[in-house]
Amino acid sequence: MKKFILIMLSLIAATGAYAQFEGSKQIFSSPKLAEEKSRHKIVAIVPFVTKITYRKQPKNFNAEANKEQERSMSKAIQSGMYTFFLRRAGDYTVEFQDIEKTNILLKKAGVLDKMDEMTKDELAKLLGVDAVIGGTFDTEQTKTEAGAIASAVLFGGLGGKTGSGTLTLTLNDGKSGDLLWRFFKTMDDNIMASTDDLIERMMRKVTRNFPYHKS
Repeated sequence: MKKFILIMLSLIAATGAYAQFEGSKQIFSSPKLAEEKSRHKIVAIVPFVTKITYRKQPKNFNAEANKEQERSMSKAIQSGMYTFFLRRAGDYTVEFQDIEKTNILLKKAGVLDKMDEMTKDELAKLLGVDAVIGGTFDTEQTKTEAGAIASAVLFGGLGGKTGSGTLTLTLNDGKSGDLLWRFFKTMDDNIMASTDDLIERMMRKVTRNFPYHKS
């Protein structure tokens, strides 16, 4: 029981100290952003390109299972982002296309897994929107969950990191395809964070600088 309490206290300490170890962010805004976004009414959020790697590949690594996990995370990020924006719909100057409609249109056109072969203006025309939000999420796993727990206990809550993630979010104009806004953020992962938690945390960082946010 004492050992369990020690572990839980260490995890709580890790969570409290976690914000201090967040990575840096970079934001790019095009000189055309203010002018172009003023005519945007509907924006689509497309599935993110997701890559999961390991600093030290697990013994039982399965390439196909890893690919499936990447596809699952790709849709989870898209879904989490859409849900986040819906909960705060009144805060934005645009509407967001239902992601189910977005994915069905992409699937019907046979490009759901080939979006890197299309320009953003082509995607916008296909989806019938004024702008497209997309991006990438790369995560490198550095520790097993058990190893992270052990580190958290040994180092007083400062060793709970299990990996790192890099989010690149882009906003492209639907008519020209031009990049209007780009958000880049590196984040540490830990044993307390589920995929939903990670998405929520990422989006809280994004929304503070989101170009469609009402003044």
